[in-house]
Amino acid sequence: MTTDPLAPLLNLTDIATSVEHARERVDQALRHRALRRHGGQVVAEVSLRSAVASAALEGYVHEREAVRGGTVTDPVLQGALRIAGALPGFVDVWQKAPRQVLAKLHVLAARGVVPDDVLGRPSADVGVAARIDGLATLIAGGTGVSPLVLAAVVHGELLALRPFPGPSGVVARAAARLTLLSTGFDPRGLLAVDVGHQEREPEYLGAAGAYATGTPDGVRSWLRHYAAAIEVGADQLTTIGDEVLATA
Repeated sequence: MTTDPLAPLLNLTDIATSVEHARERVDQALRHRALRRHGGQVVAEVSLRSAVASAALEGYVHEREAVRGGTVTDPVLQGALRIAGALPGFVDVWQKAPRQVLAKLHVLAARGVVPDDVLGRPSADVGVAARIDGLATLIAGGTGVSPLVLAAVVHGELLALRPFPGPSGVVARAAARLTLLSTGFDPRGLLAVDVGHQEREPEYLGAAGAYATGTPDGVRSWLRHYAAAIEVGADQLTTIGDEVLATA
């Protein structure tokens, strides 16, 4: 019998409870009545807010309304916007060819930021390559844990490894969102999880650093943060839904 490599994570203190609570918050938010007739509008707003938040976490902070108005030309922000628009198109291939999708995400994120000849090219470091291989196995069905836990591990690993030059964090956050999309946890892309990371940025940075140590306490810290960010994403969905209904 094959042992699930991520199953022990659910035995860390409070993690199973945190995951369950986040799932309940998401399920509640997904029942918002704005999604019945205005789902496309909600998805577009979530994508915009996610892109702005992801760029900000990379150090490129811009006002959301300026971005909405099309006046921001910063290449990192533009890359985050390109990724937000492209994610649904990668859903069907993410679990089949995760390495190739990661390369494509980097091309989208880093165009105009790094030289063209390094776009989509991960680090040649043997240790990094081995961990990416392990991550690809998990994404391709190598675990049966909650999609939230898998997305957190995908995110945490890519932040720790930073296998691509330039805005590698944008790629990590996109890969985590793609994991939620492809596993059916968030099939329509309605959770602005990156907003949760930005709203809790000191915790995000600290927990990511703790995860990189590989200790049980470090991993636990990251998983707790990720569940909290998912809850913020659910709250964002409710807020956006209310705003859409108010202007409909």
